Amino acid sequence: MKPGAVISEPGSTVRNRTGGWRVFRPVFDMKECIDCGNCWIFCPESCVSRSEEGEYSADLDYCKGCGICANECPTEAIKMELEEK
Repeated sequence: MKPGAVISEPGSTVRNRTGGWRVFRPVFDMKECIDCGNCWIFCPESCVSRSEEGEYSADLDYCKGCGICANECPTEAIKMELEEK
């Protein structure tokens, strides 16, 4: 019997898309963004990324909607909106 909570294959968690748990999703307003990177730094799922054009976004396949990115944004450039399914 295998014990629980053991990752036996490194990198396998990428197959577990957890975004379906989300109730709220982050919406980024790049006009208000000052490029501080707090959203990227504090995201516990590492799903926030920055494009080559300098725009931040969340990978909604993995974002659980915790709102930490919005809470850490000093300019309130991230709003948590109710997920519509």
